[in-house]
Amino acid sequence: PRRRVNPGFQGQLKLYEAMGCAVDSSSALYKRYRLEMLTERDPELQDLPREVFAVDPTRICQTPNTEVLYRCRKCRRALFRSSSILSHTEGSGPTAFAHKRITDPAQLSGGGREKCTSYFTEPVQWMEPALLGVMEGQLLCPKCMSKLGSFSWRGEQCSCGRWVTPAFQIHKSRVDEVRTLSAGNFQPAKT
Repeated sequence: PRRRVNPGFQGQLKLYEAMGCAVDSSSALYKRYRLEMLTERDPELQDLPREVFAVDPTRICQTPNTEVLYRCRKCRRALFRSSSILSHTEGSGPTAFAHKRITDPAQLSGGGREKCTSYFTEPVQWMEPALLGVMEGQLLCPKCMSKLGSFSWRGEQCSCGRWVTPAFQIHKSRVDEVRTLSAGNFQPAKT
């Protein structure tokens, strides 16, 4: 009889190869894999390990100059760093939403607009109270309570058409990008 390698183990080997044959815990690929495994092991999501959460940017005095900081557009509270963004390959755009029956050719072509209208991040410490024991919900600014986006451990579809699992989605229109200067001052990031 033919023997086959367990698909889960094959996936781990591919991940290991993609990380350059080393375990890189800062890799977006590794972070996404860890989150997926977490939902499989603990479907109730009652006790999330501390290491799953990125450090709240307000708890660290300084952000490295190479990183962009993202703040609430309404109250300016620091929310996450660029290192917390888990990028994804772009989907096929509005054609992926065939069930919504978009027939306007201008809508299908994208009209020159940015395809991904949200950032998908790893969970950040300030999100923890909203995530425990809940499969999906809203993400609110911890300071002013304005809606920033949503989360779903089952996944959500990005505006580009790609399905992202799990999804911690922050709308780009709700945050500002700022680069930090060595003196601790901020300047708007070039977009």
